[in-house]
Amino acid sequence: MRRYGYGAVRTYVAGLPIQGKLILSFVLIIFIPIVLFAWYMLNGISDGSIREMTKKAENILDIEKNNIQNNIELMEWTSQLAESNEDMKDYLQSTDEMDIAALLEFKDKTFSNFEQLLFNNPRIAAIRMYTDNPHVYEFWPVVLSESRIRNKPWYGTVLEQKGMNWWEIQRSIDILQGQTDDADVDGPFVSLFRELASFDRTTHNGVLEVSMSVRQFFTKTFSVREPTSQLLVVARDGGIYTDEEAEIFRRASAQELTGAIPLSPEEGNSTGMFRYGGQSYMAVQTYIPKLDIHLVNVVSLADTLADIQRNRTNLVFIVLLLAAVLIVVSAFMHSLILKRLKILRESMKKVRGGDFHPDVPVYGSDEVGELGHHYRQMLKKINALIAEQVNRQAATKEAEIRSLKNQIDSHFLYNTLENLKMLAEVEGQYTISDSLTSLGGMMRYSLQWTHDRVRLRDEIEHIRNYMAIMNIRYDGRLELRVDVPPESMDQEVLKMSLQPIVENAVKHGMNPSELKDGKLQVLLTAGTRLEQFVIEITDNGCGIGEDRLRRLNRMLRMEESDYREFRSEFDKGKKESGGIGLRNVEQRMVMSYGADYGIRVESVERSFTRVVMTLPKFNLGGGESR
Repeated sequence: MRRYGYGAVRTYVAGLPIQGKLILSFVLIIFIPIVLFAWYMLNGISDGSIREMTKKAENILDIEKNNIQNNIELMEWTSQLAESNEDMKDYLQSTDEMDIAALLEFKDKTFSNFEQLLFNNPRIAAIRMYTDNPHVYEFWPVVLSESRIRNKPWYGTVLEQKGMNWWEIQRSIDILQGQTDDADVDGPFVSLFRELASFDRTTHNGVLEVSMSVRQFFTKTFSVREPTSQLLVVARDGGIYTDEEAEIFRRASAQELTGAIPLSPEEGNSTGMFRYGGQSYMAVQTYIPKLDIHLVNVVSLADTLADIQRNRTNLVFIVLLLAAVLIVVSAFMHSLILKRLKILRESMKKVRGGDFHPDVPVYGSDEVGELGHHYRQMLKKINALIAEQVNRQAATKEAEIRSLKNQIDSHFLYNTLENLKMLAEVEGQYTISDSLTSLGGMMRYSLQWTHDRVRLRDEIEHIRNYMAIMNIRYDGRLELRVDVPPESMDQEVLKMSLQPIVENAVKHGMNPSELKDGKLQVLLTAGTRLEQFVIEITDNGCGIGEDRLRRLNRMLRMEESDYREFRSEFDKGKKESGGIGLRNVEQRMVMSYGADYGIRVESVERSFTRVVMTLPKFNLGGGESR
């Protein structure tokens, strides 16, 4: 299915006109990356806005945490100061009732000084010391009877702490109201309770209370007002303390939003997203274990998400508008470019219809103008080739007539040679008869050129005829030996490729004074080596010097211009040039079989010369006979 879909898209794109392809490529190469980059930037801005809001909410939360910690330390310091007052401790632990004079003196000195703690710390709402000592009189509002708090829900828990601090959030600290649910005017309150112990730390001696208004204790919760966020405190009993008039609570109450937040028992800040009433919110919270409360900063994301959506909409509109403008401009520019291509297309249609002289008014120095120039040159070349082909056909007819005449002439030559051979045999001139036989064979092999490739046996037979004729000149001092397996006789070789090599051996190697027994021996061997067919022609002539041999092998595959210059230097001082026949054979082999095949020359001066021919291994089923 995927291949079918890809094939359909490829077919559709291939069928589009060039202008459509150019616009499509423009959209793919430029427009899509711009859209992706813009989308990436928008997401970055959106994420940045969320991170900024999160950081701001965490900063407010951290400020409130520091404020709470300061208030905790203040209340603990106040409780320690109250408990460490020796005169007040003596009074609370007295075993005898004090007379009127002693009570008046205690009230004027000790109690008055103790009350200064309240005036010196205006945030402290109350400092109370409850005692069950029957010898102690109440001094309102500091020294009170413990019986006034025994019905409080936190009383038993405070005693269980064994002198450790216990924190409680109370709706009221008015002990005269009892268990009423009505809060004080300044309430609720955060209260610190601790059991007062005797000197020996084993006897219960009362309860100490230090209280502070919730609004004073959680200052930022009630004083910092943000249109999109609000701090709130969740107590251990589920009570929620916050500014109920905050803007964020107009759509949903603090109780409703808190119910949608999963409270975490972790002390560090944690951030989470949630939805309520179709609106998105963010909650940054922390847990304060000493007070057993959760401090939460609830942030409304409605305005931020609306801004993000508005920016996204604007971006989409701008991108679409930009795309439309770019497509229109691109289409206009492409039409200017393709107009000249359309002219070329119409001209090509005329050429296809047989009109090779159309007007091609396409000029310029750009690629299209250059294409028009080459197209005009191509038409000129086509017309020239047509004229040349017409002339060639006429020349071919003339060549056929001349070939027919040559065939008649060659038959006349063959018949003449046969008549001379018969006369020689009649006169007993058998050497002349054999020479005429060899010459006739060479002429038939050379003139009957029906195919460029022949069997090895045919080429060897041609060489035998050549050596027989040359032996008349050299009085039988030439000797040809052939060592080729019968199965290799059908190997394909180029016609007339071995005779120039043998001719070179006779021409340059025949020096009777340097030959053993005065005879030049030419050995032809052939066989298969490493999936290639190798023919070697070796003579025992005078050989070639090392430097001259190296230059000869270099000449075989040189470019024609380099070859001519190099050959003039190579043949300097010689009456006759060398290497031409070998180079012709080399070039024919490279053209026919490729650069991996050819010939190379091996030689040792005054010893031997060997020409090694490498061919692809291939046996012909038939072959060209002589």
